[in-house]
Amino acid sequence: MLKQYAKKRNFTKTSEPKPARPKRGKGPLTFVVQKHAASHLHYDFRLELDGVLLSWAVPKGPSLNPDERRLAMKVEDHPLDYGGFEGTIPKGEYGGGSVMVWDRGEYFTEKAPGTREAQEKELRSQLKDGKMEILLDGQKLKGGFVLIHTDENRWLLIKRHDEFTSDCEVTEEDRSVLSGRKIGEIDG
Repeated sequence: MLKQYAKKRNFTKTSEPKPARPKRGKGPLTFVVQKHAASHLHYDFRLELDGVLLSWAVPKGPSLNPDERRLAMKVEDHPLDYGGFEGTIPKGEYGGGSVMVWDRGEYFTEKAPGTREAQEKELRSQLKDGKMEILLDGQKLKGGFVLIHTDENRWLLIKRHDEFTSDCEVTEEDRSVLSGRKIGEIDG
């Protein structure tokens, strides 16, 4: 599952977590959103499933406005340990630039009973069908979101109408939930 991830990185040059055999976590499923100042600033939206982080690059970042559809490009799965990665990928390496943990928390789908096994089974089915309906409980992102597959690696990330809907630009909250630093303050 992590072959693409490993193939794209030189771990003698980058401090990114090395791929490990996918391990299933216990308790609630987790998500992380990392702000990534690579060749183009974007946000990496990652959902834990089957012992890895499914990953989408979201150029404009998530929105709390249901009328805004955000492009989300599906990229390679990442190891679970990547969810805590904050640092700088060396220039010239794949994804070179600073990475910060912009948001993180737990997520689930309402379409399955509460057990982790039932949640993962339903989420695998939704992923295969190209429409993932999830609820996030993060420090910045809360409530319902949907990921809709449009073609090839293109998906849309859309906020669902709920009590957490807002017109405010949530990406202006620009400090790491892990370290409190801004993206320009992240190094090594």
